[in-house]
Amino acid sequence: MTDFIRGRQLILSGLLLAGGLLQTHDLSAQHQSAGTISSASKQTDSGQCVPVAGWIIPGKGDTTLSSVVASVKDKSVVLLGETHINPEHHRWQLQMLATLHAARPDMVIGFEMFPRRVQKVLDQWVAGELTEAEFLSRSEWQSVWSTDANLYLPLFHFARMNRIPMRALNIDIGLRKAVTAKGFDGVPEKKREGVARPAPPAPEYLEFLLPIYQQHERSGHQSAGKHQKPGIYDPDFLRFVVSQQLWDRAMAQEIHAVLNSYDRKKKPLVVGVMGSGHILKGFGVPHQLKDLGTSKIASLLPWDTNRPCKLLVEGYADAVFGLTPMSSPSASPPQQRLGIGFEFGKKTEGALVLQVEPKSIAESAGLQPGDVILEMAGSKVRDSGEVIATVKHQAPGTWLPLKVLREGVIVEVIAKFPPLAR
Repeated sequence: MTDFIRGRQLILSGLLLAGGLLQTHDLSAQHQSAGTISSASKQTDSGQCVPVAGWIIPGKGDTTLSSVVASVKDKSVVLLGETHINPEHHRWQLQMLATLHAARPDMVIGFEMFPRRVQKVLDQWVAGELTEAEFLSRSEWQSVWSTDANLYLPLFHFARMNRIPMRALNIDIGLRKAVTAKGFDGVPEKKREGVARPAPPAPEYLEFLLPIYQQHERSGHQSAGKHQKPGIYDPDFLRFVVSQQLWDRAMAQEIHAVLNSYDRKKKPLVVGVMGSGHILKGFGVPHQLKDLGTSKIASLLPWDTNRPCKLLVEGYADAVFGLTPMSSPSASPPQQRLGIGFEFGKKTEGALVLQVEPKSIAESAGLQPGDVILEMAGSKVRDSGEVIATVKHQAPGTWLPLKVLREGVIVEVIAKFPPLAR
């Protein structure tokens, strides 16, 4: 059995050497578990294993916020999970940041949402040197993360208000693409952003990920007319595993680097804000942190009370907090989006369009990569932050006239925002 486990780890290491990586998947809302249900995870009469506003230690039972805070006082790292589009998860994160800051005021907050190359922008934001629009524009929020910034802004303002350093944990999309095309060793070391080869995953991680992967329809199997579920040695599955490991390693290394930058006796509490899939069951970032020598870690996760209790097994997290399930999308209209990636125009005022998403409002309007948006509804555009603000407040069913500079010629286009579905 030991040789079998080592064999799988060698395969993963080989794929990291020679194979390309698949795009990272958010596992926070998809995971399954074959573990047994502990007594602490059994459903109550109301059908909930974690009550709203209640804390549970999976496998042990009820606990309290004061006990959770007391248990993390000697930790180096606290990881707070989320499902990225769930407002309740971000409200809970804000509550936890405030609570942890009261207990450990010497704090650093790391965010999955930012690539490391925008660290200077985060420093400027915390120092109060940027407006909100400037911060979102210069951190390239819309093109890098694209999730509604309003979900995260309370967290960013909390850090700024209390002058808590913010750290960018992510790697650049260019590195992901390069490793996908050339393999890990095919990318020169100086271009890896300091990311080392991930520690091999635990065998349980492979067993954990396989049913998740099997739920996804893979184009290769479809084109071959096969519907057999991939096994543990399927090359696509192993690349899927490696992609998770690389992402986890990058964030773990940045957290580890923050801790090492402080005096041994004055290390701060580093709080990591990231998708729950990178945290749960200790498989992701915690596993990589331990490999780096950081072992004092606490994992705290939100728990939507409509989720199956069979998932809440022992070791799922150090503690989970019960939240009211997210409202249906129809109850809360999504933020308007043009569907473009952009950055501040370097040679002229306006917002430079870097990419246009297929089937987006921008594509329907005729916007093209290389366009510079100069005006929106007759108002001049100074940077992409103003584009974000204007689009965000555009009412469904309305038209937004734009003036863009395209190859030296000013072109007028109209972005048509569809009405709400009934």
